[in-house]
Amino acid sequence: MAQLDKDNTTRAEADNDRAIRGYVDQLADEHRMLVVLKSQLYGGAWSPMVDDLKNRLEGKPYIFKLVNRINDDIERIEAMKAFEQEHGIDLCDYVGLD
Repeated sequence: MAQLDKDNTTRAEADNDRAIRGYVDQLADEHRMLVVLKSQLYGGAWSPMVDDLKNRLEGKPYIFKLVNRINDDIERIEAMKAFEQEHGIDLCDYVGLD
């Protein structure tokens, strides 16, 4: 029974790894840029980045001016944040930060 549980856990981990790799591989350059900015400018957190984007939309002071459309970036962030939460990962660990 213990071996069966171990096999199921290993299979689940492998499935999760494949899902993560598949997700990361399909990320567009705009998504990858946001992951890099999250890591390098926002301490690995999405919330301050989203706050910055919303502040920019509202004409309030903000930290960093992104080139891409703000609403599109916020949607990208929300999708990536949900994926991170679902899989218990940080995309910064999977996307090259070069």
